[in-house]
Order: sequence, then C-alpha cells, then structure tokens
Amino acid sequence: VRRGAYNSMADTVEVRAPMPAKVIELLGAEGDAVELEQELLIIESMKMEVPVTAPVAGTVAAIKVADGDNVDPDALLVVIQPAGD
Repeated sequence: VRRGAYNSMADTVEVRAPMPAKVIELLGAEGDAVELEQELLIIESMKMEVPVTAPVAGTVAAIKVADGDNVDPDALLVVIQPAGD
C-alpha cells in the first residue's frame, strides 16, 4: 500500500506527508534510482512507524527533510524525476 500523498507537477512528482509525523529514517539519497513502491523514508505518527513509498519509478531529485524533522500534513518530503523523462 502506497503511503504518502503526491502531486505531479510538470516533470517531477512531489511526495508529501500523509499526516503530521516525525521523520525517523531516510532510506536513500538525492540521485538514487527508485522503483515503484520502494520505501523512501520512515515516519512516525501516534507511535506507529509508517513507510512512505515512491508513487513512480525514477530518480530522487531532492530530499526536503532530514532525520528527526517534524512535518505537517502535506509537507513536501521528496521530489522524484520519473523514469523516462
């Protein structure tokens, strides 16, 4: 199950926080290739760890959070350049 809202803007896909949470662990870096549904990071909300996965295959163009950051719902987490673009 994909977790994390996302918005497709022009040539990139924005992965956003599905709920208020704390970033527990980043699972990659800018420039990494990712597959559809690959875990990008782990967030914690209400004492539950929730993986946030890639909504598309592609390359991580930007990571907008760091381990330990508190994020609001719909906060921008990761930007992905879809494969083939």
